[in-house]
Amino acid sequence: MPTVVGVKLGYAGKVLYFDPAGADPQPGDHVIVSTERGEEFGEVVFGCREVPDESLVAPLKPVVRIADEADVRRAEELAAADEQALETFKEMVEQHGLDMKPVAVETLFDGSKKVFYFVAEERVDFRALVRDLASAFKTRVDMRQIGVRDEARIVGGVGHCGQQLCCARLSGDFEPVSIRMAKEQDLPLNPLKISGLCGRLMCCLRYEYDAYKDFKQRAPKCGSLVETPKGPGKVAALNTPKEIVSIRLEDGSELKVPLSAMECDAGGGRPCRVRAEALQAAAPVVPPVFEAVAVAAESAEKSEPAEGERPPARRKRRRRSATAKAEQEPAASAQPAAAPAPKQAEAAPRPAPRKRRRRKPKSQGNGDTGNTPT
Repeated sequence: MPTVVGVKLGYAGKVLYFDPAGADPQPGDHVIVSTERGEEFGEVVFGCREVPDESLVAPLKPVVRIADEADVRRAEELAAADEQALETFKEMVEQHGLDMKPVAVETLFDGSKKVFYFVAEERVDFRALVRDLASAFKTRVDMRQIGVRDEARIVGGVGHCGQQLCCARLSGDFEPVSIRMAKEQDLPLNPLKISGLCGRLMCCLRYEYDAYKDFKQRAPKCGSLVETPKGPGKVAALNTPKEIVSIRLEDGSELKVPLSAMECDAGGGRPCRVRAEALQAAAPVVPPVFEAVAVAAESAEKSEPAEGERPPARRKRRRRSATAKAEQEPAASAQPAAAPAPKQAEAAPRPAPRKRRRRKPKSQGNGDTGNTPT
């Protein structure tokens, strides 16, 4: 089996194999390697190891040398010059009015070529742009059209989870991601929540799909009946990363057991059964609603009086009312009798209302003669 060294190049999407050619680079070292484009600067991911012949697609290119301080300094200068070249690239694209988005510029370590990366929805005629770039930078120009996922890998960023983007952190080829993978993981089918910064479905859906699919094939479905030593129950929830099944019993308590402690008959149609030894390690969890009901019932039992006994609050009130009456009676006997209140003066009689005089109706004329009757 051939011995190879894994090297990650600047804008390469995956780790490439190179022939160590007598060198022994360690992970983290910088090396100068020979590629089809020329000499390039890269970082060692893993040291010398043997791989099967089937994993090699093309003949191995050699490692030229391990980079020294001068090589690292030159690589930093080329990176700074590429940032300025990107601004010039954007200005020329605007001048030519091309429907393309410049992403990055890469200069090979030997300075023989500059690679210009851009994103475009359709094919673009950039022949005039290439001539202007070649005359501006006095070197060979290579135009590379990339996709939106490659753009996210080059630019980088932080995803919804708060960590570095999967396409930039994990090396490898992009695999297709479908909406079925989101359904299998019980995620909301909201494009804003399951799409990455590139606008496509998140790569992590593909990475976790196999784990969810394997777990759901072995675990009972939510809502299905389960036999337990404490009685029948229903599956309330599934925890795929921990492989734990939550079961709701008839008394309202919730039991969490690992899937390894359950026996499921895939083809027989019988409900799953929880082993008795699993209940020793897993204690039932009482939901907070049932805990509040239990506490209220206990307080009600304590507050109920015994048969033939009055509630303490009522006896207190009666005692207080009795003592208040006893205090009021001697105070009333000690006070002299109060004089009768003088009678109020009789109110003057109101004048009788005046009668309204009714007006006499006017005499109506005769329709035949137009004169009043005699």
